[in-house]
Amino acid sequence: MTTRFFKRWQFQASVLAPVVLMLVVAAATVASFLLWASHDLDSAALARERALAQGLVDHQMRTVPHHQLGVVVRDEAVLHTRQGFDRRWVEANLGRHMFKFFGHNRTFVLDASDRSIYAMDQGQTVNPDLFRADIETYQPIVDSLRQAMAAGSFTRPDGSSAPPQKVELSLVAGAPAVISVTAIASDSGDLLQPIGTHFLHVAVAYLDAVFADRLASEYRFADASFTRYPERAATRAALPVMSSAGRIVGFFEWTPERPGTQMLYRTAPALGVGFAIGVLLVGLLLHQLWRSSTDLERGRLAAQHQANHDALTGLANRSRFDEMLGRTVIAPRSLRMGVALLMLDLDRFKQVNDTLGHQSGDELIRAVGQRLGLLIGRHDTLARLGGDEFGIIHQSPRGVAGHLDLSNRIIDALSKPFETVGGEAFVGVSIGIVDIGEADTDRPELLRKADIALYEAKSTGRNRAVVYEEAMDELLQDRHRIEAELRDALRTCEQLSVAFQPLVSGQTGAVVGAEALVRWTHPRLGQVSPAQFVPVAEGTGLIEPIGEFVLRKACQLGARHPGMTIAVNISPVQLRNPLFAERVFDMLIETGMAPTDLEIEITEGILLDDEDVATASLRTFRGAGIRIALDDFGTGYSSLNYLKRYPVDCIKVDRSFVSQLEDGSVSAAIIQAMVSLAHALGIQVTAEGVETTQQRAILVAMNCNTLQGYLLSPPVDAAAIADLFTGRRAVSAA
Repeated sequence: MTTRFFKRWQFQASVLAPVVLMLVVAAATVASFLLWASHDLDSAALARERALAQGLVDHQMRTVPHHQLGVVVRDEAVLHTRQGFDRRWVEANLGRHMFKFFGHNRTFVLDASDRSIYAMDQGQTVNPDLFRADIETYQPIVDSLRQAMAAGSFTRPDGSSAPPQKVELSLVAGAPAVISVTAIASDSGDLLQPIGTHFLHVAVAYLDAVFADRLASEYRFADASFTRYPERAATRAALPVMSSAGRIVGFFEWTPERPGTQMLYRTAPALGVGFAIGVLLVGLLLHQLWRSSTDLERGRLAAQHQANHDALTGLANRSRFDEMLGRTVIAPRSLRMGVALLMLDLDRFKQVNDTLGHQSGDELIRAVGQRLGLLIGRHDTLARLGGDEFGIIHQSPRGVAGHLDLSNRIIDALSKPFETVGGEAFVGVSIGIVDIGEADTDRPELLRKADIALYEAKSTGRNRAVVYEEAMDELLQDRHRIEAELRDALRTCEQLSVAFQPLVSGQTGAVVGAEALVRWTHPRLGQVSPAQFVPVAEGTGLIEPIGEFVLRKACQLGARHPGMTIAVNISPVQLRNPLFAERVFDMLIETGMAPTDLEIEITEGILLDDEDVATASLRTFRGAGIRIALDDFGTGYSSLNYLKRYPVDCIKVDRSFVSQLEDGSVSAAIIQAMVSLAHALGIQVTAEGVETTQQRAILVAMNCNTLQGYLLSPPVDAAAIADLFTGRRAVSAA
């Protein structure tokens, strides 16, 4: 009777399974297509709106000076200003007229000494001293016009003179504005004015709410506005408004049209109804199946609940492993001799899940369990403790030597590729070992020591085995001491400094920039290696103030040397902070550094996490002109995939490849492949760790864009890097 019932249940399940699978696949396919199509439509619409917005700002830059020409380039304007100042005429024609007919918010008339002798604000004549309130903004434009007029820069090829004008985007009274300075000149040419004696007319047109409302009504920019800082809302689009020097003046924001999203909203209800009907039908089938299989399901759940084995791998689970470990720990010492606890944790397993999918991850875990099962002895205990963690209770008459031998065989076995439905997968394994025979302790303490040894294996390079030693506890204490000393150093930042290692062009040998590197000089410990304190800082949250300190120094240097690329390493902790992008833009505005001169270096780990905040910040930075470099390229297994998915301007070839670089070597072939791939994708390549002339020659022959290393120059202080930038000092191999 039971056999017949089971077969009937099995038949129903075999009929229902394809139906359920087809329904799920069909729903997923339709949903995926709709999401892709809506995203594509939204992206195309946003691109068009960005281009239109930029065109309108450019048009305003042309319109304001054009309005001036018809008013100030006239004989009458010269007669009523320079020849004899007529305030009433100036007020009517050069002041209120500009506001009433052209919407210019402010105008000024400057005499030959650049003193303001007339001012208009929002259609009203005001004290001419208003000019001095923003003189730091106006004066550079006025000086530029004077210099151009003195040099004859406004003479056309045919010998005629073009109207002397200068126009710029800048901040006026804290708001973005178009500033146009025009010389008051004769249109007939009868009223000659010696160079340097022209009166000037300054027109200011704000990019404000009024201008934004006009764009919204005429060009259908919804909720348009000009702001100092971009909103982080996903529903808003922002266009950086930049001066001719490449500095951000503000942002034009609007709510973009989303035709794809609208299409999705219109079609979703109908699809939802269809899917609901399908679900209802499947539900009815499931109900019928459930009624006939309830007893079997209850029995299966009870058996699963009582089982001591992992469902995915068939190995012992944590509960069973803890039980076996507890028995081993309390056994007499004579029975514990030669027994050790091995804690295993897979390296790079998260990458497999992220790139190949969870199904491939499950297959990989099963395959790992099978390979481990072939390596252990018949008296050993192997268990999957959860996720990508495994535990082994290993017996060996050779003691520690035997445990290390097993560990090395495990490392070698798991380093070989795994075949999964998603493709080949590569992982490594870190192993912590603690000798149970020599330990007089309880199970929690034994597990703690094994975890310490495992942590040491991961922190010293991964894919290795480490035997627990009492000194490892001292290393943990050292980390705590470094953390305390680092907190003290951050109170004043007097112990911290920034060194700059030059970036040298592979084609010309010229210095094209520098990488900012943090340094810590402790009054008692001396020079503390970044390899010691940076991991501690990242694990304790101290990396953010350190990173801001380095970024500020880098921006200050970049502001003093425009055109030079200044690279700064950014920690994943910093990039995951939602306020980080705003702090970077604040620092650029504060220091005056052009965004296009800043290069942010990130590691592959940031991309692997695929966090929304980090990804949004990277896209915001790149949209503002900041370069993105992928550091330590080639040391991971997903780099090529992420080059296609994320905005990267440059890759940095890891020094581990450069150090082995020789003609005909494997490293040479690998680096050449990296350079060719990057250039095919429009990405530049920087090689780190160049220490010999042979390495430099090979990299130059490979057409590597930028070189960096001790052969060219070690990291130097700000004064020395300034000398390199200005040519007062040359790099070693330039």
